[in-house]
Amino acid sequence: MHKIFLPIFGLINTLFASELCIFNEDGQLLQLVANSTEITYMLEEIGVRFEQWSTDVKFESSATESDVLLAYKDDIFRLQQEEGFQSVDVLRMLPDNPQKDTLRAKFLREHTHNEPEIRFFVEGSGLFYLHVQDEIYRVQCEQGDLISVPAEAPHWFDMGTEPRFTAIRFFTRPDGWVAQYTE
Repeated sequence: MHKIFLPIFGLINTLFASELCIFNEDGQLLQLVANSTEITYMLEEIGVRFEQWSTDVKFESSATESDVLLAYKDDIFRLQQEEGFQSVDVLRMLPDNPQKDTLRAKFLREHTHNEPEIRFFVEGSGLFYLHVQDEIYRVQCEQGDLISVPAEAPHWFDMGTEPRFTAIRFFTRPDGWVAQYTE
C-alpha cells in the first residue's frame, strides 16, 4: 500500500528543507508544510516529537562513531536524562556502503517498535513515513532535525538509493533496533 509514495521520492538529497506531507492511503497529497514550527506542532498532535538542533560540527569522511558522539555529548546526555535512554549509536550511510541495499530494504518495510524510535540527523537527510489511521505522514528530515516516533506507531524509513546521512540513534533497550513488521 505505501509503495506508491516511493518512486517519486526514492532519491533523497540535501537540496530540500525539512518538510511534512500528509497523504491519504491512495497517495493523494492532502497537505504540505515546510515551516518547522508548524511541522513541530502538527507532528505533536499525533504524538511525534520533532525538534531542530544546532549542527555546527563538520566531520571528515574518516570520522568515527566516537567522534560524532563526542561532538554531541551534551545534547545526548540531556536527552538520555530526559527520556531514560540506555544506549546510543551512530548510523552513517554513504552511497558506497556495501550494505546500503540490504539496510534500505529492511527499513522500508512498515514496522513498529516497543520503544520510541529517535533519530538526530547530524548530516544529510532521510524520509520517515508514519501510518496514522488512514493517512500517511511523510517527514523529510534534514541535518539538525530530531524526530521521535512513538512506540507502537507503524512507520518506515527511506534513506534513498544513494544514501548520505549520519544519524545518532537513541534506545531505551540495550539491544538497540528491534522491529516488529506489520505485514
